[in-house]
Amino acid sequence: MRRRDFFGGMAGAAATGRAMASNPCACAFAAQAPLGADAFTGVGSNVRITEMKAFGVSLTPDSDRPYVFVKLETNEGLVGWGEGTLEGKAAAVIACVNDFRELIVGADPMQVEHHWQSMYVHSFYRAGPVMGSAISGIDQALWDLRGKMLGLPVYQLLGGPMDARGVRGYYHSRANTLEELKALRASADKLGITAFKSGIPGYYEWIETNEKISRAVKRIQTLREGLGPDIDIGVDFHAKTSPSVASTIIKEVEALNLLFVEEPCPPENVKAMARITRRSTTPIATGERLVAAYGCQQLVEMGVVDIIQTDINHVGGITALWKTSALAEASGISMAPHACEGPIGGIATLHVDAAMPNFIVQEICSGVVPEMKEKVWEEWLGFPAMRMVDGRFPLPDKPGLGFDLSEDAFRKYPFGGTRPMARVFHEDGSVAAW
Repeated sequence: MRRRDFFGGMAGAAATGRAMASNPCACAFAAQAPLGADAFTGVGSNVRITEMKAFGVSLTPDSDRPYVFVKLETNEGLVGWGEGTLEGKAAAVIACVNDFRELIVGADPMQVEHHWQSMYVHSFYRAGPVMGSAISGIDQALWDLRGKMLGLPVYQLLGGPMDARGVRGYYHSRANTLEELKALRASADKLGITAFKSGIPGYYEWIETNEKISRAVKRIQTLREGLGPDIDIGVDFHAKTSPSVASTIIKEVEALNLLFVEEPCPPENVKAMARITRRSTTPIATGERLVAAYGCQQLVEMGVVDIIQTDINHVGGITALWKTSALAEASGISMAPHACEGPIGGIATLHVDAAMPNFIVQEICSGVVPEMKEKVWEEWLGFPAMRMVDGRFPLPDKPGLGFDLSEDAFRKYPFGGTRPMARVFHEDGSVAAW
């Protein structure tokens, strides 16, 4: 299967850009421009955002991570899409998107950086994950519009692609036994897959028993034995371990040459992460829960991690992921962005990956065999979104983010409301990280 089998060409894209420039205002638009817009009179474009919509989409009624999609409509008929899915907080993100309405409706979508700064700075209280996810959805939609107005894919606006073959990725390992892992390796060979990610079993106290530590070590050793020496393996600790427990496990598996260990302790505890890093030669990765480049600043300045994994649906969209990658690149730190939500954010992150000089691999929370969600994504978008070909995600050829989508597609999957994420406890009833 070839890349172009996934996506149509760019026919008419340049014409769209010329029409935008030559048509001062194709239709009347009376919405008031956001405060501060007068400063940009004479620059930018005559396109204006006429409507902003936020959609909650639940593939199953009890889903703890309903998708949050953002749609921007314009007076020129162009539409931009973005995603701000936040696990366990969908309704809060939708409300926050709507809070930004008067900053966005009536604005010129070309002023992407200005709008990002306005949402972040004018909120006064600096962004946490809810605000970061709302900004992410709006920012992605703005970049989608920007690319469509200029007739170019977003990755070309960012200076890419770095590799015309597409974006290297990894799937999650769904195998548990040695036999299942060997079968997975055989599938990887056929599909050109070069990397997988898995996790460690159970939940961990601050100081843990030898039995639990040995079980985690054995799990990682089995991964290497089953997948073989040529597959890159990432292991996600999911911030379940303390610095002492994480350090002990990582020390035991150093000889396995893992691609990285992810979130060996809670990401907000930078000094604890630094202790783990000092004790190990295994690359340490973190960042999926961090917001904006500012959230990664200490990690970078202190040289705490080898890989940053910020998520385009939480960090602040394309704008923030691009800035984070630049911050990391200047210090010799690599990027392996997180992506465990919906297809819009997944596709958006490929555009940024394609232009990063310090990119190594892209996550998608899927296995080798497509699941129900991938079938729904293909139903919505008309192509198998976030499925690799020869171990790489193909890059779109169309302008913007590179897909067409109708909001009518969501009617089969109404918003089921916010559902809490997993709640797990230790034997004594105390709260456990999962």
